[in-house]
Amino acid sequence: MDGEKSQSTSFSDRRRLTIARMGRLRVGTLILIRWIAIGGQAVAILTVRFGMGFELPVVACFAAILASAISNGWLAKRRAPRARLGDREAALVLGLDLLQLSVLLFLTGGLHNPFAVLILAPVTVSATILSRNATAALVAMAIACASVLGLWHLPLPWDPPGGFFHPLIYVLGLWTGLSVAAVFVSAYVWSVAEEARSMSEAFAATRQALGREQRFAAVGGLAAAAAHELGSPLATIAVVAGELSRTVPPDSEFAEDVQLLISQSNRCRDILAELSRRPSEMDGMPFEHTPLSALIEEAADPHKSDRENIELDIELDPKDESPQPAIVRSPEILLAVGTLIQNAMQFANAKVEVTIAWSVNEAEISILDDGPGFSHDVLMTLGEPYVSSRRNEEGHMGLGVFIAQTLLERTGASISFGNDEGAEVVIRWPRAMLEAIERNDSGD
Repeated sequence: MDGEKSQSTSFSDRRRLTIARMGRLRVGTLILIRWIAIGGQAVAILTVRFGMGFELPVVACFAAILASAISNGWLAKRRAPRARLGDREAALVLGLDLLQLSVLLFLTGGLHNPFAVLILAPVTVSATILSRNATAALVAMAIACASVLGLWHLPLPWDPPGGFFHPLIYVLGLWTGLSVAAVFVSAYVWSVAEEARSMSEAFAATRQALGREQRFAAVGGLAAAAAHELGSPLATIAVVAGELSRTVPPDSEFAEDVQLLISQSNRCRDILAELSRRPSEMDGMPFEHTPLSALIEEAADPHKSDRENIELDIELDPKDESPQPAIVRSPEILLAVGTLIQNAMQFANAKVEVTIAWSVNEAEISILDDGPGFSHDVLMTLGEPYVSSRRNEEGHMGLGVFIAQTLLERTGASISFGNDEGAEVVIRWPRAMLEAIERNDSGD
């Protein structure tokens, strides 16, 4: 009971595209960052050469800076600022920046140059926005560049020339520090960014699911309103059709049409009566309070036929003499509890028990199935997005429990997971908070 079918095929497709990291980096943002880097490099070269008086290969350095500026101008000309670079394109641009920086470091002392730490900048940007493969390629490239710069480079400018020499062991330490930092920083930043992206996508799925439930609730209210408004004109049509049937002779060419009109008006009346009855069976008028048990029965009803051999029992367990909590029809509770019951039905062997308990201070729903229960690994992370023992199965994304928990927490509930002869989910509300829930069809 640790996952759910995907909310929709379209969202599953979007998730796969997101994993591929397509179009995360805006061209305008990348161009701005590169112009800042180009300006900083030019200022640093000019300051060291003319401000501090150190000898530098200024022409060669500015050739490398000019190459970066030309590539940035070319990118700005070919792509609109609002366009987004794909994973491959962004990785190529960052790779070019890494090579250009390595050329500048080669001309100005290699790893001896204090600015050698800037090798980590393209790697960090990649870890934040690009895929794992692209980031790994840039990390490997950064380590390779650091290795070359540790062995071959022009001397760092000193006054007097050759006034200081770095021992080999120190250079090896610089290389090791940069290499380890490239791996560690990229892995750390990528993991944090990936978790943030997953959470954002999971919340988007939650809003989508809640919005769909709210639209269903709105359709039920509209159906009741339509049935009420159409009742009067339909009654008039039925009266007129009855008068016509008594006026038109049985052998008239219109007699058959009149009988058809009567039968169809009766059929319309039955349809409108059914539409009027369904909302009242659920919770009456959309803003009318209903017992908590009626809301839970409505949430469970669509899943009773999921597996015909599974028995679904809903029991009431009052803890004192207080009346059962009465609440408005909450789409959050309907969707969340329905999802948890659906998962229990999918994992149960023969029976699912839903117990609704309440007291003067608290309300509780317990969902217990007789299946294998939660595995230890799943139980440790249950409630996080994309956690499921069925992630590799078609249609399962591991979002069901996350969506249910998120929606229930919006209503003030706490939710706990455990094993008791099967998987058990317990939802608790402070009674005052549960009864104070207001209907919200905006999804906000």
